[in-house]
Amino acid sequence: EVWAKYYPHQYDSWKKTSQNDTIDDMIEKKPQLAVLWAGYGFAKDYNAPRGHFYALQSNQNTLRTGAPVDDKTGPMPPACWACKSPDVPRMMEKDGELEYFTGKWAKYGDEIVNSIGCADCHDSQTADLTISRPYLKKGLENSGVDLSKITHQDMRSLVCAQCHSEYYFKKTGWTDKQGNEKTAAVVIFPWNDGMSAEAMEEYYDERNFKDWTHKISKTPMLKAQHPGYEMYKTGIHAKRNVACADCHMPYKREGGIKYSDHHIQSPMDNIANTCLNCHRESEADLEEIVNEKLERKEQLMELAMDNLAKAHLEAGKAWEVGATELEMEDILMNIRHAQWKWDYSIASHGSFYHAPEETLRLLAVATETAQNARLKLVKVLAKYGAIDYAAPDFSTKQKAQKIAGVPLDKLVAEKINFKNTLM
Repeated sequence: EVWAKYYPHQYDSWKKTSQNDTIDDMIEKKPQLAVLWAGYGFAKDYNAPRGHFYALQSNQNTLRTGAPVDDKTGPMPPACWACKSPDVPRMMEKDGELEYFTGKWAKYGDEIVNSIGCADCHDSQTADLTISRPYLKKGLENSGVDLSKITHQDMRSLVCAQCHSEYYFKKTGWTDKQGNEKTAAVVIFPWNDGMSAEAMEEYYDERNFKDWTHKISKTPMLKAQHPGYEMYKTGIHAKRNVACADCHMPYKREGGIKYSDHHIQSPMDNIANTCLNCHRESEADLEEIVNEKLERKEQLMELAMDNLAKAHLEAGKAWEVGATELEMEDILMNIRHAQWKWDYSIASHGSFYHAPEETLRLLAVATETAQNARLKLVKVLAKYGAIDYAAPDFSTKQKAQKIAGVPLDKLVAEKINFKNTLM
């Protein structure tokens, strides 16, 4: 509200992000997800992203985080709030970065209350674009970027990269001023070896890192978060020096005032003022071209997901009939790498618009790698007399969650509790 006094047009357009309010159940649309994420919170609940206005609320109002709707004291670490609120850098400055990352949500339940807003991207004294998250600066430095040479046009993407990037939580021991030994879950961008999917895959493999162990296949899994910035960097828009803000925050005029539209949304919802600044097709022709390409991406994504789900289930059967760790070692690595590339290619929300060729490449490699795992599993299953095994039907959310071992009765009870709390 203080910013609104000085930047009323930007503030009014930011409030329009509340219009992007649809809760879109992705597991209902893509049941394979429950199988792919078996044993992980995402198998319980995963919705498509809403507008920035809801960033903090969406983080708390999900069964995935294990906290009731109105309860800010759930079991997750403060790192889960890291890119959801301008209160985060405020508390980092007040308490120190390591202290902020120590403990659980309860510690800051009364402090992290504002959703993504002005101070996430702008200096509160000068209004200049600024990197408010120290872990982005560290990630850039580790990737070889000279922070002193970052341009204003770079910043129009980097303020987005603070949140729309791949990350993981690294357990870090430290000692506070009182001599107390503590452990922090620190946000790290795995960019030391580069920003490609393969470079980050290698980074995680070298450190034997896993987000969780798959409940069915016993694979040490990686969960891509939202590597939007990294995917964007591989695409034609980045190569033409088009920034995130050029497409997602186009300039508007009201009377004699020109300002950037802070109703951050898909450029396809505003083609005339975004895409057509560069593209020379008509609005209708461009929309038809994009939708046609998107259908092809969806087809490849479905193939990758089906193969991955079946690979997990066939691996689970192999363990059941007596397969050894040595026999399964290469298979599990194939599954890990295949799912990482699939997830990386689609988790960045809009990757196909940012980098269509890279998205399709990753989906193709993911499918091939998953198929390689399944070919190896045929031999293992044949050895133990289970060559006729066929993966069970996972064509609906209920069927897939049951296969994934999600306790459906408990899930229903939790959802009822959520609805009652909302009421």
